[in-house]
Amino acid sequence: MRQVILYPGEDGYFVVECPSLPGCISQGKTKEEAIQNIKEAIHAYIAALAEDGLPVPEDKPIIRAQ
Repeated sequence: MRQVILYPGEDGYFVVECPSLPGCISQGKTKEEAIQNIKEAIHAYIAALAEDGLPVPEDKPIIRAQ
């Protein structure tokens, strides 16, 4: 799985995004649901790129600031 960022959103939902795939973002009521949703979003995003004959961006390491 690609690296993702998970954080609390509004109204108690969790937001999760995939930095290496611009605009690939999802959410869920629980952390588990958010992770499942982003897996589906990543799959659909990559499938759409392939269908359009576009390259799939490489996964980028996440740099954490302290």
